[in-house]
Amino acid sequence: MARWIDATARDFDDVFQAFLKEPRGAVENVAETVREVIRDVRENGGEAVARYTSQFDRLVLDPTTLQSDNVDLHALAAGCPADLKEAIDFAAARIAAYHEKQRPDDHQFTDDAGVELGWRWTALDSVGVYVPGGLASYPSSVLMNTVPAKIAGVKRVVMTAPAPGGQLSPAVAYAALKAGVDEFYPIGGAQAVAALAFGAGHLKPVDKIVGPGNAYVAEAKRQVFGVVGIDTIAGPSEILVIADETANPDWIAADLLSQSEHDASSQSILITVNKAVGTSVDKSVEKQLKSLSTELRAREAWNAHGAIILARSLEQAAEIANEIAAEHLELAIADPDSLLPSIRHAGAVFLGHHTPEALGDYVTGSNHVLPTSRAARFSSGLGLYDFLKRMSVQRAGREGFGALAPAALRLAEAEGLPAHARSVSIRTNEGGGHG
Repeated sequence: MARWIDATARDFDDVFQAFLKEPRGAVENVAETVREVIRDVRENGGEAVARYTSQFDRLVLDPTTLQSDNVDLHALAAGCPADLKEAIDFAAARIAAYHEKQRPDDHQFTDDAGVELGWRWTALDSVGVYVPGGLASYPSSVLMNTVPAKIAGVKRVVMTAPAPGGQLSPAVAYAALKAGVDEFYPIGGAQAVAALAFGAGHLKPVDKIVGPGNAYVAEAKRQVFGVVGIDTIAGPSEILVIADETANPDWIAADLLSQSEHDASSQSILITVNKAVGTSVDKSVEKQLKSLSTELRAREAWNAHGAIILARSLEQAAEIANEIAAEHLELAIADPDSLLPSIRHAGAVFLGHHTPEALGDYVTGSNHVLPTSRAARFSSGLGLYDFLKRMSVQRAGREGFGALAPAALRLAEAEGLPAHARSVSIRTNEGGGHG
């Protein structure tokens, strides 16, 4: 049965803070192992990548092309069932439509000093998309990371995915082609991240790396950040549900388990203002676990990291939710719109009884690459903006320069930067430069 936490108890703050600090998914000695792999790839390029791929994935690669005769994206995609292709097409169209709405406008204006100011948005030149591979089938990850990049105007999208023994999901292959991947390399792990960041063989470096992976992939992204951009350091999956007496306990139990089944480090939390609802959900989780093919890891995650929190009111439930800052938050209550303004920190919010988080994973169109491990307190989910850059633009004519120069000159002098000051003062000389 689940762990219960009573938010009305006097010791709630201490119990709750201890709960938040419990580690999930930590792997020892990851950093040093990843550091050595990155060093090896930087120094030895394709030879190192091919060696690691042979060692870990039992796949022989050409060290120059980083390709294998045993992995052909088009041939694999042909094996994707027709109904699954239709579902991928449907999801891709919705993801494209949603992210197109996020496109920001360039802007330009002239201020009171007569200075022209503004900004322009430009797409990244290249992006690397890491996709978990093998027989695991995550076409949604391909779509969520690639479609927004293409909508943004990224010219070169490179996908990597491990293909152990030459095995790669046909659905992943089809999704890659559907989304418009420009280059594909059957490599995974920290070596794939290093190759994307520094280049290896025919694989030229990219400007940003996005996509989920295991602890080694996450650590590799952490270590190459600064050389390239990254989306986020993804942690274990999370779901938080706020439910009242109008919620269907069986539905809530299914939603909680939809995240618990990812892996044993996932976290599923229910906050309810009705103890009877919590009890019913607890019993339903136990019943549904027995029917899942993923029962072993789902049960381990639920027993180790799951919780049912009893709150005194929906207002307190919202405060607790903001403290947790979960990846996914469902408002399974009678009037979710009334509580939404109180929610400040969540990766994505799902309103009402007919909006399970699983819809967002696949087909609402909203991106499912979201902040985890309480990072929703300060970051957002993946979107079109992650594949764009904003450049500021400014132009001062003779009059605008005259209005700004005295203050700029004084600040340069105060900071002890004489060349900065001269860059301004030299233009104050009669005939010094053009307007």
